[in-house]
Amino acid sequence: MKLLFRPLRAEWLALLMALLFVTLFNLPFWRHLLQIMAPLDGQDLRMLLLAFVFVTAFFTLLLLLLLWPKIAKPLLTLLLLLTAAVSYFMNQYGVLIDSDMVRNALQTDVAEAGDLLSVKMALTVLLLGGLPSWWLWRTPLRFRAALPELGVRALALLLSGAVLLLVALGAYQDFASLFRNHRELRLELTPSNYLQATSSYLRKVNATPQPLLRIGGDARRDAAAGAKPRLLVLVVGETARADHFSLNGYPRPTNPQLAKVAGLVNFPDVWSCGTETAISVPCMFSSRPRDSFDAEEARHRENLLDVLAHAGVQVSWRDNNSGCKEVCKRVASSMLYDSNDPRFCSGGECHDAILLDSLAARLQNLRGDSVLVLHQKGSHGPAYYKRYPAAFARFGPVCETGELQKCSREQIVNAFDNTILYTDQVLAQLIATLQAAPQVASSMLYLSDHGESLGENNLYLHATPYLIAPDAQKHVPMLAWFSPQWQQDSGLSGSCLQATSKQRYSHDNLFHSVLGLMAVRTALYQPALDIFAACRAPQTAAAPAALGA
Repeated sequence: MKLLFRPLRAEWLALLMALLFVTLFNLPFWRHLLQIMAPLDGQDLRMLLLAFVFVTAFFTLLLLLLLWPKIAKPLLTLLLLLTAAVSYFMNQYGVLIDSDMVRNALQTDVAEAGDLLSVKMALTVLLLGGLPSWWLWRTPLRFRAALPELGVRALALLLSGAVLLLVALGAYQDFASLFRNHRELRLELTPSNYLQATSSYLRKVNATPQPLLRIGGDARRDAAAGAKPRLLVLVVGETARADHFSLNGYPRPTNPQLAKVAGLVNFPDVWSCGTETAISVPCMFSSRPRDSFDAEEARHRENLLDVLAHAGVQVSWRDNNSGCKEVCKRVASSMLYDSNDPRFCSGGECHDAILLDSLAARLQNLRGDSVLVLHQKGSHGPAYYKRYPAAFARFGPVCETGELQKCSREQIVNAFDNTILYTDQVLAQLIATLQAAPQVASSMLYLSDHGESLGENNLYLHATPYLIAPDAQKHVPMLAWFSPQWQQDSGLSGSCLQATSKQRYSHDNLFHSVLGLMAVRTALYQPALDIFAACRAPQTAAAPAALGA
């Protein structure tokens, strides 16, 4: 026992902790590396050994820079506990850690965070993080006098640096090729992944505040848009996969109600601009296309809702998710996710039917053109079973825990499909409510923010970096419905929409399509990106792009 707690010098502690991080905390990294190299030959084994030496030397060097009197043990304890938690989520859900994942985690609400917590996570953190921390605080840490300590530390740093240099020179070509072709590997190496990602995120968030950039100041409505008030209900879906909509050919009847809606237009080939809400929602409302969108710029740049407001359109946002990610900060908004209305809510969260509450009364009192955004809880995981009322548990058995690894893939998919079945009901109910208000020219546009991995290739949830994310996280459902009055006022051809709906679209189309639907004129409008422009009467289709004197 005395040997276990014998006094240690900082340089030896740095090496021991580096070995601990490299082995116990980085199983996803090594597992992925083995998959890339399989089947292993002599050259691959050499690369694995060199990679182990390189990463160990790298972590040792970093720790040598950080382990000083008074801060060494607290700092290492924090690193151990955080790294154990990150390692747990990477092992459980196959997630990768970058600055967008950090953003997503920090913007997650309490209920969503609670779904991710479990006894298994607590035990993992206690075992991987708590046990080494207990050993650390029981072990005396010896430091030399200032000058000798600096001298030995400098020597240890030089030795670690020399090992890094020798390995890099000896295997540069192999490593360069490996990490160029598999850039995701650096997002799996912990703790460097979350430390770098957090640093990057904080730098962006704490950058010098920028003035709000106004866009679409020239926006105004076409005076000939129609005699009756016009209402577009834009439903922002959450985590719905296009390939799990029966409207898109999925063999299960997940859209039984929507399949009966006359005039519904289904768009089977639509792609998101992100794989997590914190990116996708600001991006889909931005005038910037995905390839030039920047999340930090979007925080101080007006978006689609602002342009609509500039044109005199009444804009409001109702949210049952974790907030609008600053998109709705300048328009009227209602956050419903913390409601305690027993008709819709229990256990700290609400079902999406709450979004439709009082909609009929709103339609009775509508006086001007309006856009209402409904932000769903939708199919957000991992606790899919919480997203729908018991009456919609049609597919079973279901996974009734947030620890997806405890469930079979069939149980996970069953629970997810029940969420789609419930979304089908909510959207069908919304359309029925609009149909019951002929005094309004109404329409509905539904578009999910991103998709979801359900265990394919041992990957769960979402937020995988876009370039390497599977199609399941990017291929999203989209639906549109227009009342007869709307079609008459706008000259919109239903048969044309059905004919063009099979084309490929993306979130890049939303900004321009909504401006076109609401007959808003502005120089920002691009007809080529308006999904509906080709199906409007010629004079109406041209109106949004034409600027008066």
